[in-house]
Amino acid sequence: MATRMGLVKDLKNGRYVVIDGVPCKVVDFQKSKPGKHGSAKARVTAIGIFDGSKKQLMKPVDANVEIPEVDKRNGQVVADLGANLQLMDMKTYETFEIKKGEVKASPGQEVEYIDCMGQKQIIRARGN
Repeated sequence: MATRMGLVKDLKNGRYVVIDGVPCKVVDFQKSKPGKHGSAKARVTAIGIFDGSKKQLMKPVDANVEIPEVDKRNGQVVADLGANLQLMDMKTYETFEIKKGEVKASPGQEVEYIDCMGQKQIIRARGN
C-alpha cells in the first residue's frame, strides 16, 4: 500500500487523505479552537477519488492520518474492449486494462490517468 503518515493539521483543500481505507481529496477543512480541557479539533470533508463518495473525519489536529501517494500518468489507448480500455503507459510501456468510466477515448488517443493504492482511473482524454 503506497501511503505515508502525516498530521491532520497539515491537510488543506485539494490535498489527499485516506478515510476508512478510501483515498479521498479534501474539499473542506475546518479547525476549532482548543477548549479548557482539550486540544483543537479538525473536521475534514473529502470526496473519494474513485467512487465519488463523501467522507468525513473528525480528529485532533495533532493526530496522525494516512496520506496516499497519487501518481498522475499519461497513457495511450491501445484497444476499446467494450466497458474497458486497454492502455499503454507512455513512460514504462506497460499495458493494462482500465474501466472506461465517463471518458470518451478511441484507440490511438492519449489520456491522463491516476494510479493510487493499486487502483487506476482515467481523468481526461486529450485531443488527437
